[in-house]
Amino acid sequence: MSAAAATIHIVAAVILDDRGRALVVRKHGASRFIQPGGKPDPGEEPLQVLARELHEELGVRLDAASALPLGTFEDWAVNEPGHRVQAQAWRAWIEGEPCARAEIAELAWVPLQPPHGRPLAPLSEHHILPAVAALATAR
Repeated sequence: MSAAAATIHIVAAVILDDRGRALVVRKHGASRFIQPGGKPDPGEEPLQVLARELHEELGVRLDAASALPLGTFEDWAVNEPGHRVQAQAWRAWIEGEPCARAEIAELAWVPLQPPHGRPLAPLSEHHILPAVAALATAR
């Protein structure tokens, strides 16, 4: 009898370039790309998490006033085996040019629709990017 998988709660950003591609990042030692973002500190609001994480990991500033909630998505975690990850995702606009810093080894711009050209985490590939693609199509 297996225990229920522990769930990791995160806040994730969807940042698009002028060609409509989404920014994804790969942590050191990881094989799959994920959305930028991270785990909240106690008492931290979602946009505070994104502002802190985007600055630490990518050296950019979040334009919090323009951020749009995309929803909450859940799937298996790629960097913590046996765990689920639940992301509160936001469409975010940034100031500055993103570059890999802190635990980020690499970043890439990928199309919202497959093929993405990079191995993505299930949360990004099956939930977050399709939600953004559907939003873009609806407009």
